[in-house]
Amino acid sequence: MTHVLQVSGLDVRLSRDGESVHAVRGVDLSVAPGEVLGLVGGSGSGKSILGLAVMGLLPATARPVVSGSIDLAGTDMVHAPDPVRRATRRAHVGAVFQDPMTSLDPTMTVGRQLAEVTRDRAQALSLLQDVGIPHAADRLKAYPHQLSGGLRQRVMIALAVARRPSLILADEPTTALDVTVQAQILDLLLTLREEIGCSIVFVTHDLGVAAQVCDRIAVMQTGRIVESAGVDQVFGDPQHRYTKNLLRSRIDLSTPRDRPLAAMPVTTPPSAGGAALGDDDVAVGADGVLDLAPGAPTPALPEVWPPAPIRPTAAVTVTGVHREFRSGPPWKRRVLPALRGVDLEVKAGEAVALVGESGCGKSTLLRVVAGLETVTSGSVVLAEGARPQMVFQDAGASLTPWLRVGTMLDERLRSHVTGMSRDQRRARVLDALRTVGLPEDTARARGDQLSGGQRQRVALARAVIVPPTVLLCDEPTSALDVSLAATVLNLIGRLRRELGMSVLFVTHDLAAARIVADRIAVMREGRIVEAGPTDRVCAAPEHEYTRTLLAAIPGPQHRRPIGAAR
Repeated sequence: MTHVLQVSGLDVRLSRDGESVHAVRGVDLSVAPGEVLGLVGGSGSGKSILGLAVMGLLPATARPVVSGSIDLAGTDMVHAPDPVRRATRRAHVGAVFQDPMTSLDPTMTVGRQLAEVTRDRAQALSLLQDVGIPHAADRLKAYPHQLSGGLRQRVMIALAVARRPSLILADEPTTALDVTVQAQILDLLLTLREEIGCSIVFVTHDLGVAAQVCDRIAVMQTGRIVESAGVDQVFGDPQHRYTKNLLRSRIDLSTPRDRPLAAMPVTTPPSAGGAALGDDDVAVGADGVLDLAPGAPTPALPEVWPPAPIRPTAAVTVTGVHREFRSGPPWKRRVLPALRGVDLEVKAGEAVALVGESGCGKSTLLRVVAGLETVTSGSVVLAEGARPQMVFQDAGASLTPWLRVGTMLDERLRSHVTGMSRDQRRARVLDALRTVGLPEDTARARGDQLSGGQRQRVALARAVIVPPTVLLCDEPTSALDVSLAATVLNLIGRLRRELGMSVLFVTHDLAAARIVADRIAVMREGRIVEAGPTDRVCAAPEHEYTRTLLAAIPGPQHRRPIGAAR
């Protein structure tokens, strides 16, 4: 077999409520045995839709219209009957998705879910051991919610490789993971490739990840493959303007900190009927939902950031904070320490980043500062008149799904500002949307009609419509593509300077922390193990754990030759 996968002239159209979008446009693609192909592009470029089409899993609710051909292990996944496509998926394809919690059955133990594939407990145990899960026998009895994000993703990989497939389709499998767990998952996928000789289609918006694991990269924009070449070619001498823009938008530890990040404008093309599209992404989610709200020009940014005014007074003072959680019945109560004597000060106007692995206590500390969690001991003191406001990682989940954006912003004004008329509140709502680079008609949209980047901007607009003194950001860019992440980081930097607010920024991305923060505090197992000026922590870390985090940042420096069968 010369190819495991051969896609020819593939077109996919999706619709919703009379709106139509040409999500995949004339794609030609091939994957050789043992090859790792990276499918790279911005949000809405059509990557995930292409992956779903390959597996024959396009959502029926989007009424897909598909033409062209997809030859997967000898089966035409476009025209073959459903039973044939199901049999091909079962025998030849393993899927690993971004969020294992939505893919694993929450009502079944890990062992039972593996048994549905293996029919054998010994093989299920062996699979968990093969994917590096410690105490594998105990994990067979665990439910998905009892595992960390990294362990859940390993379970997904175990399910994906159980039948030794010829193709693994991995759709953003490391996006929500911290850098050390991400490095482990990437290494695991490459090791499995060596052991079973499978091919991998790796869908990602993280160019560093693509550079580390892929043999070849196909760049998607507006549903088309605009460039396809080896990794060295794409990163060393990109040919297409969109590829060059993606690379310019990527941030790493060498990105200048004193100027706004390069970011492509994000707009939504006209719907329906094959209208001509420009260079921006078609905003289509994995569920086939068209982003109906148009974009708007991002407010002007300076060529160089002016110094942020940091005042000597403390905006937040955390002293000796412990936070413990208890689980289990009273006769078998377990105490889980989340914070262990944390001391931290954030000055007025200062930006501090909290960095560390999943479960280290970063988000718990942020919630303690916000007043959403109580401390077991210690104290959190906010400056007099302080107004903390949270921005969460999953902006979609933090927006009320049945309310329109304008109503949500108006509710915040009515709750916190007295004496404003309806017209005054409406003017403030529209001004807040303009401030974050959204058009006025976004006020009429619901959250499910917006792209991920637009939802995150709405979350920021809601946070700053009543200007906070402390902005608390919990992983606000981890699920965004490089250009949208750059846009959001620029927005936070601009709002911080305009409003004079402090920022406490939780992230597992040291490159993002370096851009946002004046100081970085590194957390591990509920403690701050290192804190200092950003440039010093990134360039000359003092703690071994900080050095481990820096070494785990994905990129071409971690590529390894792989002897998979070709």
